[in-house]
Amino acid sequence: MNIPIVYEDQWLLVVDKPSGLLTVPTPKKETRTLTSILGIYPCHRLDRETSGLIIYAKDRPTQEKMAEEFRQKKVKKTYTAFLRGIPDRDEGRIDFPIENQGAVTNYKIIAKRKDFAIVEVRPLTGRTNQIRIHFKQIGHPVLGERVFAFRKDFTIKAKRLCLHAQELEFTHPVTHQPVHLKIDLPPDLQLFLKEH
Repeated sequence: MNIPIVYEDQWLLVVDKPSGLLTVPTPKKETRTLTSILGIYPCHRLDRETSGLIIYAKDRPTQEKMAEEFRQKKVKKTYTAFLRGIPDRDEGRIDFPIENQGAVTNYKIIAKRKDFAIVEVRPLTGRTNQIRIHFKQIGHPVLGERVFAFRKDFTIKAKRLCLHAQELEFTHPVTHQPVHLKIDLPPDLQLFLKEH
């Protein structure tokens, strides 16, 4: 499987994860995951269906330092999502707990199409499935959603979840230099926009 490397040094590796590949095994004990392919230490996770930037550490101490940056909310993550329908406000904040833990997501509409909106999403917390749950809660689930919304409710059919981790900003855990990475939408999402 082609997994593009976006950034690499002696401590870190940042790759562009394809949609459909797990980051780490679930309780079902899948053997083929991004972590098993790379053979190093994940610093965070992306859902199986979500594509985009993910940070790996090449050793345990670097992984622990990076994990601490995530805990202290020092890593800025920006996603692009295609939402069903058009939210009322061009930008907003969804502040709704997930499993009794605080969860906050900021969003901004960057384009409006006939039946969907293209939004820039910045989660301020890192709850599991946060973006997907939050947009479902405001009545605009992510296109391609199959877990938190029913497929029959979508007028536009997407082959996969239209959610892409497009940008990362953090301080390098070893060199303490700022790192800012940004990638394009993957070809399948670009094609979706051309067709819709």
